[in-house]
Amino acid sequence: MSNNHGGKREGAGRKFIYNEPTKVLRVPESRIVEIKNYLKKTSRHDDISDIRQVDPVTHVQIQLAHERVAAGFPSPAQDYVDKTLDLNEHLIRNAEATFIVRVNSQSMLGIGIDINDELIVDRSLEAKHRDIVIALLDNDFTVKRLMIESGTYWLKAENPEFSDIHLTDGQELVIWGVVTRVIKNFR
Repeated sequence: MSNNHGGKREGAGRKFIYNEPTKVLRVPESRIVEIKNYLKKTSRHDDISDIRQVDPVTHVQIQLAHERVAAGFPSPAQDYVDKTLDLNEHLIRNAEATFIVRVNSQSMLGIGIDINDELIVDRSLEAKHRDIVIALLDNDFTVKRLMIESGTYWLKAENPEFSDIHLTDGQELVIWGVVTRVIKNFR
């Protein structure tokens, strides 16, 4: 009887954003609660909780209504569905460079981006002044509005309860991608 359990399996285990090997850290059982509390207190919470690359192979076509929908008074219902729409073609410009990230904070609530919204992010686009971007700041992801003024870059929060981010000496800012769409779940 052979035992096929345990041991190293290529590709197994948790995936981390740092793209490097991980290391097990052992701590005394009596100190676990203290260490967890310390980590919660000192760690900054990323604005992004999940990053997934778009799978351009999946094709989903839905019916596209010919008539526009009024947001004010209702108009008479019409049965005009004249074609289908491929969501990949509609939502994604460059599939190989497009990712979906899940929002983990309310720093952009003023423009309608809330916790658990999913953002479609295109890494092939060059970020411009006032674009909504996913930025990597000191190894933490954040979603903010990119501001460029007189050659100076800073990140604007769209919620007055959150501070804007002005870079200090030694801080590294990498624009990871430009947000092109927001996907909301209303249920």
